[in-house]
Amino acid sequence: MPSDISGTGLILILVAAFVVISIFWGIRIVPQSEKFVIERFGRLHSVLGPGINFIVPFLDRVAHRISVLERQMPATEQDAITSDNVLVSVETSVFYRINDPEKSVYRIRDVDAAIQTTVAGIVRSEIGRIELDQVQSNRGQLIEAIRVQLADQVDDWGIEVTRTEILDVNLDQATRSAMLQQLNAERARRAVVTEAEGRKRAVELQADADLYAAEQGAKARRIEADAEAYATGVVAEAIAKNGLEAAQYQVALKQVEGLTKLSGANGNQTIVLPANALDAFADAFKMLGGRLK
Repeated sequence: MPSDISGTGLILILVAAFVVISIFWGIRIVPQSEKFVIERFGRLHSVLGPGINFIVPFLDRVAHRISVLERQMPATEQDAITSDNVLVSVETSVFYRINDPEKSVYRIRDVDAAIQTTVAGIVRSEIGRIELDQVQSNRGQLIEAIRVQLADQVDDWGIEVTRTEILDVNLDQATRSAMLQQLNAERARRAVVTEAEGRKRAVELQADADLYAAEQGAKARRIEADAEAYATGVVAEAIAKNGLEAAQYQVALKQVEGLTKLSGANGNQTIVLPANALDAFADAFKMLGGRLK
């Protein structure tokens, strides 16, 4: 009887142990940053998301633990030839994440190596279409073109390309020296052109100044001529109205003004008068007196 009890107890212990182990193997807790790929009898059965999941013990197993965090591939260099036959070395880096673990597990063996090979082909193709100067000036467009093409090609692997970067574009020493000489020559040419344009501008400004001075002088002479013409017209009008008497009156006034200036000059006070000077004074005062009346 005791032997039967001990045998029954052993069976119960084994059953309890089996149940505990089954529960232990049937519960899978998946972290937020991972997904589990479950295989049943060697075939894909399901993909477990974050949280508590239940599987069939001893039939299902976790074949792969896939991180869904964004990854950065190590920087790699690819040699490429531009459309103007310049050899460049392009350093690139790719950021990606795995969205469909079942595709990345069963359709590709080495994800990083596959992406590197794909990027190398895309970079050589895109750089081969443009010249060396455009590699730097159109870097943003080049990066976007690489990202779009890479995203299309890795979509079958369950991978999402989040970002691509061109870290550096390197040239061989001979090309660098040639570009430096070209740059120095271009700077020298610009300096010569700038100096020539400065001299040209100075000549143009001087010519404008001379033209302006000539125009102002012509305007001044025209004003003087207009004034003289006006004075002549006034005299002519007076002669026309008053006859010869008005002309004689103007001549007499001019003679009196000239004698007055001569007598007021410094130095020698000796005044030489023409013979008819007194007659001129007499005529002027007679005419003036007649006008005052």
